[in-house]
Amino acid sequence: MRITRFAPSPTGPLHLGHAFSALTAHARAEGGTFLLRIEDIDRQRSKPEWERRIHDDLRWLGLDWPEPVLRQSDRLPAYRAALTRLWSDGLLYPCGCNRRDILEAASAPQEGGPRFGPDGMIYPGTCRGRDRTGPLPEAVPLRLDLARAATRIDGPLRWTETGEEAGPREIAPGTLIDDIGDPVLSRRDMGTSYHLAVVIDDAHQGVTEVVRGRDLAEATPLHVLLQRLLGLSVPAFHHHRLIRDDTGRRLAKRDDARAIGLYRDEGASPADIRRMVGL
Repeated sequence: MRITRFAPSPTGPLHLGHAFSALTAHARAEGGTFLLRIEDIDRQRSKPEWERRIHDDLRWLGLDWPEPVLRQSDRLPAYRAALTRLWSDGLLYPCGCNRRDILEAASAPQEGGPRFGPDGMIYPGTCRGRDRTGPLPEAVPLRLDLARAATRIDGPLRWTETGEEAGPREIAPGTLIDDIGDPVLSRRDMGTSYHLAVVIDDAHQGVTEVVRGRDLAEATPLHVLLQRLLGLSVPAFHHHRLIRDDTGRRLAKRDDARAIGLYRDEGASPADIRRMVGL
């Protein structure tokens, strides 16, 4: 049975881009199950009122899903268990660098200047040599040692794309070292990160096809690597087109002028929203 999901963060209003993604995921679950998941690990920015608005906007669009809805803030023990496993395998290390430290290190002449990946600036590995013994550290950022992780994978990373450029994908895990760097898997104030939480929850919920925007496609090899390291199933990935404003920029949470709730207040119908996003 096909299982898809829409997983917004309750940190602002849903806009037209969210509507397109949710409607696409719902349509691709035809004959199966469409799930709503609330990704609220950012406790400082997540607000109950935005979570309520998410439910209201999606119901208004005509979408439905099983209850109760999974909320990532209730899943911290599962993330901790995954981190403990990776730590025990010697694949994590504590990192004390802030953004300025990373920028200065990445800008050093021997580094050739800053490079960017799915997490922003690629980490130059400053803390890679720190002590990894003892129990899993508390309240400290933890990074995945990609060079070590790549040696634990037998053969290439494989997954299937189901979007416009559908087909099988294959990549050597070692290529991620230069393209992504050592990503943060646990942030100081969250106890996890997007990359870790999303693969744990997709496996927990039995998601068979991950539907999300093309802007997240470059993170897919990292997610497949984590799935392989943790012994999780690898779903298919559907990376859809992005909804952009009149200047060509993709919509973001700051684009309140294109919020679904605003169109509702101005008298738009769900059919109008579908037409606006090209459905």
